[in-house]
Amino acid sequence: MHEKLRRKKIKWRQTGEAPDYRFSLANERTYLAWIRTALALLAGAIAVDQLTPDLANPVVRGILSAFLCACSGLLAIFAYRRWAANEASMRKKEELKYTSFLKVISGVVVCFTLALVLVISL
Repeated sequence: MHEKLRRKKIKWRQTGEAPDYRFSLANERTYLAWIRTALALLAGAIAVDQLTPDLANPVVRGILSAFLCACSGLLAIFAYRRWAANEASMRKKEELKYTSFLKVISGVVVCFTLALVLVISL
């Protein structure tokens, strides 16, 4: 099983030429920052569910926690896809693509903050 995984060549790694390792490492650091953010969202989901029994009724806490868990998983997927796209662009010496996902993440944070304010104030 592991041999199959090791032998499989990733298509974008076969194109262009290897980028300067400094740019590749910077891209990896950005990827790791996204992963840390995803883990923080996951920790927040656990905290809302387990550590705040007086915040709201269990159904509301469950919904907020599930929302944060889903955001965490989506962010982890986005992080890998963004890392791979940047690596491919660097290999081809193309301009890095802008992502509008940053607006989505900001919107999610604002919505979650508003939901928490509503839950706390009620």
